[in-house]
Amino acid sequence: MAEHNDFGASGEQMAREFLVNEGYTILETNWRYLSHEVDIIAKKGDILAFVEVKTRNSRFLGEPEVFVSRTQQRSYITVANAYVQQNNRQEEVRFDIISIILNSKENTVKHIAGAFSTIV
Repeated sequence: MAEHNDFGASGEQMAREFLVNEGYTILETNWRYLSHEVDIIAKKGDILAFVEVKTRNSRFLGEPEVFVSRTQQRSYITVANAYVQQNNRQEEVRFDIISIILNSKENTVKHIAGAFSTIV
C-alpha cells in the first residue's frame, strides 16, 4: 500500500476511535455505492452520520475540512440516499467531517457535526 494510503488509513482509524469514544456505533466503513464511497457511517441516538475524514500532516494549505469539495458533498448525499433506501433506515441523516492533523508534533481530531447539508 502506498505511503499516502497508510497515512489516510491512520486518520480513518483515529476517526473511528474518536467516534466510538463519543458514543457512536460504527455501522460501516468505506461503504460504496456505484462510484461513490463514504468513509464512515455511524449512529448515535436517532442520528445517522455520514462522515468524511480528512487527514493532513500540516495546516500549511489550510484546515483539512476546507478540502471537502462540493463534488464530494454531492457524492456523500448520493451515498446517503442509497444507504438509507437499501437498509430501510429511519434515523435523521447528518453529514459530518472529521478533520485530523497528524504529524510528529501534533495529533488533533476535530469533529464538525452537520458540516454540510443536502443543499449544495
